[in-house]
Amino acid sequence: MSDRPVDPAAPSPWDEDFAAQLIGKTLLIGVTYLDAGGAVREQVQFHGIVVEADPARGITISCQGSDIGRKFTVPPDLQAISPGEPGEYRLRSSGETVIDPDYTASWTVRSPAS
Repeated sequence: MSDRPVDPAAPSPWDEDFAAQLIGKTLLIGVTYLDAGGAVREQVQFHGIVVEADPARGITISCQGSDIGRKFTVPPDLQAISPGEPGEYRLRSSGETVIDPDYTASWTVRSPAS
């Protein structure tokens, strides 16, 4: 582990090979929305097939299940994406079950202070 301070505003390194491997894979995403004080406002989960992985535009999925037909893009932070563990994932926000996703990612979005 490095003693170097981490700058959360700095972009993560882009791995073109890993990004290319994501295309066509299932990605299960969880997003937690916090208010300015850090309290949870909402948690949503969805899944889909990765259709684009671009260092400038981010990672875009074509949603499946209850959100089919919708596209969703997350920031181009490949370090936030992990291989999915085999098993069944029940989505709290929709009640549907995703089986054996290829990858998972979670994000936390904090509202700015007013």
